[in-house]
Amino acid sequence: MTVRAAAPVLVTHALAWALTAWALVATLRGGLTEPRTAAAFGALIVVGELARWGARDGERDPAPLASAGALAYALLGQSAGHATRHGALQVIAVVVAAMLLGSVPHVAAGRGPSPDETARRVLTVAFAAVCFQPLHNAGLLDDRVGYGPWFALVLLLLLVLTALCDAVVAALLLCARTRYPFGPLLRDELRGLLGIGSAVCATGTVIALAVAVAGLWALPVFCVPLLLTQLAFRRYAAVRTTYRQTITSLARATEIAGYTKPGHARRVAELSRAVGRELGLSESELTVLEHAALMHDIGQLSLLDPVPAGATAALPAAEQRRIALLGGAVVRQTGVPADVALIVERQADPYREQPLAARIIRAVNAYDDLAEGTAGPGSPLNALEQLRLGTGRDYHPHVVESLARVLARGCLTRVPPG
Repeated sequence: MTVRAAAPVLVTHALAWALTAWALVATLRGGLTEPRTAAAFGALIVVGELARWGARDGERDPAPLASAGALAYALLGQSAGHATRHGALQVIAVVVAAMLLGSVPHVAAGRGPSPDETARRVLTVAFAAVCFQPLHNAGLLDDRVGYGPWFALVLLLLLVLTALCDAVVAALLLCARTRYPFGPLLRDELRGLLGIGSAVCATGTVIALAVAVAGLWALPVFCVPLLLTQLAFRRYAAVRTTYRQTITSLARATEIAGYTKPGHARRVAELSRAVGRELGLSESELTVLEHAALMHDIGQLSLLDPVPAGATAALPAAEQRRIALLGGAVVRQTGVPADVALIVERQADPYREQPLAARIIRAVNAYDDLAEGTAGPGSPLNALEQLRLGTGRDYHPHVVESLARVLARGCLTRVPPG
């Protein structure tokens, strides 16, 4: 990552840690306001952090209960009918202290939260607390809104704004680290809010409203639905992981049988996904693209004589289409979604007639075939040049240029075989 690309990451981390230091110092100097309430919400956040055991890499929010508890504390204005007076700085201090305490076992096991995740959590909670606590402590919400239906609407509005803030920060950090376009990354983050993100926001609102009426006894009662939702998401993620492992195993059949070189399907899948993200595909479209790329050569299993080195890019167009159609027929028999089979079938069609995913796989597959078959240190550059020469008929120009940008960020190195 270059210095220019790292600037947003450094600024985000610096802002998060500056707010943390300010909040901790201010809280230590002034002492905790309403320590019983702070301890109850702190305990909830600790439990939420401990519940991240079993979380899989890449989960959008591995500790949803902790996130909901932090948001509820940031938006808490009353407890059992009595107004609370903790400020935004105390909210940040309590949340950070509880996060650190709950993360100790995970850090010891080498699976602690990343710096980006921690910075996001701090900034998200700080945004919610700064938007709500000054208005509440100044009495503006009591005078103009009260604690009726309009107050619930205000909380929901603040949570929506907080979720948008979190999505922007997440997309900004990912954009800085991967140098992918910001727009598609932000779109993916916003779509992700419809899943566990919406459950976190809803639970945060309900907890804040319930504690305002029933007091701290409402905390354990209203946390159960989110815990069950978390378990359901974990089960769904486990099923998806098993599903992908099955597809990967099927894709390796051509390598085990000697039809393609070791690691070819994996390299094509990883590079296709990178090009697809560069072109702005959504997360669901990237998943379909990745699965189709893993299985793009499965049609070669029907050949009596293997293609030399499995390089189908050098075959006549008619033979490429025949292998693609055979591959699509095999994929349809595996129970994989029809979208994946369609992309496998159409990867050898003229590019003007192909869907975007098929265009990507065709170009990336040809690049890997050409780069692996060309000796010398300049082989990736030579392969890319051959693809550019074929943009008049075989490869879509935008896909080839997106591939070139992805390769340039990786200094034109390829994923090693195996």
